[in-house]
Amino acid sequence: MAAIMVRPFGRQDVGAVLALMRALAIFEGYDDKFRLTEADLVEHGLGPSPRFGVLVAERENVIVGIAVHYIIPWTYDLKPVVWLKELYVAEAARGMAVGHALVEQLRQYAAGIGASAIKWTVLKSNMPAKAFYRSLSGQPDEIWESWQLKIDP
Repeated sequence: MAAIMVRPFGRQDVGAVLALMRALAIFEGYDDKFRLTEADLVEHGLGPSPRFGVLVAERENVIVGIAVHYIIPWTYDLKPVVWLKELYVAEAARGMAVGHALVEQLRQYAAGIGASAIKWTVLKSNMPAKAFYRSLSGQPDEIWESWQLKIDP
């Protein structure tokens, strides 16, 4: 099996990252609301003050997975939390440990900045994702549930 290399994304990766983000939007059912462009990724992810990071997983020089994340600078314990916003592996690369490699690299990054945790949300209906996260020793938060307050333009 070909080796998987995980690294932070760069300008050369923007098109592939956007394609995987769009594939995730289709999978999760919000593609009709998907508005992100390559210019947005460059401005907000690679600009002078990046608002998020993306780890890309390459296999045979093709980007086959992404882990989009950002940092919550501190909470009650004065330690940052890394929020895994999106984890997506191209369908053709599933079962090849790409997701594991991405999460392990994110775990190393989080440890390196002194984070207390990596947190994320999972679609209630996505049982394969829940099984995947459990295989990494992830667990549902027993105290908190996800809420939202929509802001209409």
